[in-house]
Order: sequence, then structure tokens, then C-alpha cells
Amino acid sequence: MGQPAERASRQAAEPELPPGQRLQRGWPVTHYGPVPKFRPERWEFRVFGATADGEKHCWTHEEFSALPYATVVGDLHCVTKFSMLGAEWGGVTARTILDLAPPADDATHVMVWAEYGFSSNLRMADFAAEGTIFATHKGGELLTAEHGFPLRLVVPHLYAWKGPKWVRGVEYMTADRRGFWEERGYHNVGDPWREQRYSYQEEPGDGPEL
Repeated sequence: MGQPAERASRQAAEPELPPGQRLQRGWPVTHYGPVPKFRPERWEFRVFGATADGEKHCWTHEEFSALPYATVVGDLHCVTKFSMLGAEWGGVTARTILDLAPPADDATHVMVWAEYGFSSNLRMADFAAEGTIFATHKGGELLTAEHGFPLRLVVPHLYAWKGPKWVRGVEYMTADRRGFWEERGYHNVGDPWREQRYSYQEEPGDGPEL
């Protein structure tokens, strides 16, 4: 009599994963290209493009580090099929950046720019989501260079390629434009719960033509 109840209890205790994903206990290092060298005196975070005031907004590393610090608990789902659940990320929320450097009324998307010209596009609603954060820390510890120090974007509700490592700025856009991996066959939206991995899965309205 107790076996079905015990089995149901175990299933209820198991973490929920998006389809096709497996639980990862550690945090593998995955990225394309070399790890950039951090030079704090040259580092700058920029917000540009379709800003509300038409101006570019810039922060030095010291200035960015002084922005309001927040923590969020969010998952990381890699398109290579591992998921890391319930991580604590610390840094500056995307909403803070939107408040400090508001987009124009007709801005609909952002392009997040990183070192070596790497880029990833997001719908404005995804960028402005409560859990989206420019992370400097994980679990209270500074990120390592391999994991994106000094700054990586974390968008817990999308696949992890939508949150680049080594971020240097954000471009507000009035129309969608594909980023680095999106131009190379990855899905333009990247929702892991809908298993939106590749561009051939896209439906009308998911993104601009390749």
C-alpha cells in the first residue's frame, strides 16, 4: 500500500527540468573562443542605440561596481542539455539598467554585446524580466574568468546562450536582429520549456529571416 505513495513523494521531490535536459550538480565551463583578459582601467559598460534621451550611457568598472547590488535565485539551462537549478546570482538587475538608462518608447529588443564582438539578442520583455541579472557573483563568490568575470548576463527562463559571458554593453533596438549564435542556427527566442533549440524549429513571428 505504501509503495505508490512513496514513489509519488519521490517524484514530487525531484526538481522540474525542461524537456530534454539533465540535472547537473557542478558547473561545466562552456564557451566559444578564448577567455579574455580583464583590464579594469579599460573596461566600460555601455548602453546605446534607441535610448529615451538619444544618448549613450557609460559606466567604468568602478562605477558599475557601485550600482545597487541584488541577488536572484535562478536556473541555468544550457542548450547542450545540462541544467543547473536554484543558483544564487548576485549583481545588477537588468531592471536597474533600464531605470538608469531608459529605452525609447519604440524599443522592442536588445542586443547584448560581449568581448570579441560576441552578441545575443533578446526581446525587451525577456530582458526586463524580474530574474534577468548582470551577474558578478554566484553563491556569494566572484565569478571566475572562465565563467564570465567580470560580468555575465543570466536570463534564467531562457537557454544560457542568451546570457553571454564577458558582457560589455547593451544596444536598444526598434526591430529584432539576430545575434552570434542566432545567425548560426540557434533558435531566435530560446525558451527551454518549449525546447526552442534550433532555427529550423522557429514559427512565424519568432524572429527575422535568416
